[in-house]
Amino acid sequence: MDLFSPLNVGNITLNNRIVMAPLTRCRSVEEHRANAMMADYYAQRASAGLIISEATMVSPMGMGYPATPGIYTPEQVESWKQVTQAVHDKGGKIYLQLWHVGRISHPSFLGGELPLAPSAVQPAGQTFTFEGMQDYVTPRPLETAEIPGIVEQYVDGAKNAIAAGFDGVEIHGANGYLIDQFLRDGTNRREDAYGGSVENRVRFLLEIVEGVSAAIGADRTGVRLSPSGTFNDMSDSDPKTLFTYALNRLSDANLAYVHIVDALEGDIRHGANVVELAALRDAYKGVLITCGGYDKARGNAVIADGLADAVAYGLLYIANPDLPERFNADAPLNEPDPDTFYTQDEKGYLDYPTLS
Repeated sequence: MDLFSPLNVGNITLNNRIVMAPLTRCRSVEEHRANAMMADYYAQRASAGLIISEATMVSPMGMGYPATPGIYTPEQVESWKQVTQAVHDKGGKIYLQLWHVGRISHPSFLGGELPLAPSAVQPAGQTFTFEGMQDYVTPRPLETAEIPGIVEQYVDGAKNAIAAGFDGVEIHGANGYLIDQFLRDGTNRREDAYGGSVENRVRFLLEIVEGVSAAIGADRTGVRLSPSGTFNDMSDSDPKTLFTYALNRLSDANLAYVHIVDALEGDIRHGANVVELAALRDAYKGVLITCGGYDKARGNAVIADGLADAVAYGLLYIANPDLPERFNADAPLNEPDPDTFYTQDEKGYLDYPTLS
């Protein structure tokens, strides 16, 4: 087995195991809708075994960055159809990533309201807003009675994604956003059924997984987790116990896959309590995708060693729309331009050259 072996993921077969990781690119400039520029961008990358879309908001209160897309209005659903059609016309497969940023937001995005979170724990640092960089604020803790409504927003987002033509959805439980905030004791100080014990902190994730799976099928549902992540001021006192428990529970859900953000150099440098991929592989019995600074050689190795079934690539996919072809030919790779990662036009988005 290597990156070029086919792989069954839920109800579809991938032509290869090279996955395009979800990448926020801030090109959704009008009412959080997809557009023709985005359709071209994803179609350029359709030779990936699977494309996972940029993180996509399940509600207006889930917004944390300018010009990011949503999946909660009929107009947004309609706008995404041009993206899925363009990818499918090229023979590609594409999942939509369902997203709520939780506390990683600012009142200026939310009509003056405070961001929502499991607990009133202010993130360190600043966020980029329409008015420039601003300090994060202390979020408003969700009332217990509000949580089923948030779960339903993910379920509605999943239904809308299927209506828009996506092959499935990935529930974003990683990188310090709302689900991750419930999972970790650094951000979850609740004393109700969603806080305290590991079992309680995992409850929100599992309710979303159950609801989404019931609505669109477990075989079209994936989950992304970042057990070693420190991004967005995240921490946990015992991440190995937390995430192996979560993965054991997810093993029973018959999902399309689980997607693990592997420990990055920055996590190790910041003294994160790193959870080894081998422990996560032991805990999860289904299809496992990993990502985090992989190249072709490391990707092939992690598959050959049985630690993952597929590898997702982020930065390399920004600059190399034909990444599988380049890997196959051992061709040189384009270098990404960080200055254009989050701009709003075609420069640094549609203009990276292909081998042909």
